[in-house]
Amino acid sequence: MKKREPSGEDKLIERFFKPLASYPGALALSDDAAFITPPSGYDLVLTADTTVAGVHFFADDPPDTIAKKALRVNLSDLAAKGAAPIGALLAISFPEGIEESWIANFARGLGEDCVSFLCPLIGGDTTKTPGPLSISITAIGKVPAGRMVKRTGAKPGDLIVVSGTIGDAALALLLKQRMLSGGLGDLNKPQAAELMRRYRMPEPRLALAPLLCEYANAAMDVSDGLVGDLGKLAAVSGVSARIETAKIPLSNPAHDAIAGEAALLSTALTGGDDYEVLAAIPERRFDAFAEAAGKAGVPVSRIGTFGAGDGVSVLGPDGNPLSFQKASFSHF
Repeated sequence: MKKREPSGEDKLIERFFKPLASYPGALALSDDAAFITPPSGYDLVLTADTTVAGVHFFADDPPDTIAKKALRVNLSDLAAKGAAPIGALLAISFPEGIEESWIANFARGLGEDCVSFLCPLIGGDTTKTPGPLSISITAIGKVPAGRMVKRTGAKPGDLIVVSGTIGDAALALLLKQRMLSGGLGDLNKPQAAELMRRYRMPEPRLALAPLLCEYANAAMDVSDGLVGDLGKLAAVSGVSARIETAKIPLSNPAHDAIAGEAALLSTALTGGDDYEVLAAIPERRFDAFAEAAGKAGVPVSRIGTFGAGDGVSVLGPDGNPLSFQKASFSHF
């Protein structure tokens, strides 16, 4: 019997993705499925996100950063649930005419993050499409049994806390689209580059995961915009929320851009792609949480308070409530 020749897809997987499949249950990507043995005393946490060229990233972005963003947005979800990564499944549809060098750089970037975040590739699928590049990743994590941090659970009196800085990616998107106005047009090249780095490669706050299990009543990651995502968390928890823009952490480039054009504050608060953690922390426990987060290398800021009732209010620099045309990004 004639030996079966590997298909083009087999060769692609063998060359570019098999080296990323270090998890034993991945079976070196030689099977139709992988298996995971849940660690004793842990629950599995699963999340999936799709990123599409022209929607979540630009088609001419560097392929390694596209790969990193596709994985990191999923790891951000795990972090906000208090989970540590176990592995990830990748389903990718390459557009016609994709060059092998592009795939090599994509796989290199993905592999770097698989190692950095201890999240090996465990399976997936590769296809071609006449449409744009589309990447779907399912990330699997572990959290101590019964300890996953849900969106529900925020209580009146809890502090509203965010990690890192807010608004960088949304402002970078305006830069990339060449929508340069007062504040953005005044940024220098290093400032613009820092905003773009935040857009292309968000930082999943996995160092906060165990701390959220210990300190947070509720948490989620900020993906669609701070104001809108806060509204989602408050609604499912059955509480209201009030934040003060003066307390929202901004990077130096974002601060300078908004100082040059006040209207950009709305973009920063509603544009999304922050991938920072938004959490409800009991006030009496905030200092201990902030100290532990600082030791873990992640700055956190208290920006407001949850209360009784419903709805979200945002107080501007003058202390008066702000209104927004849209509270967050939405695909529909």
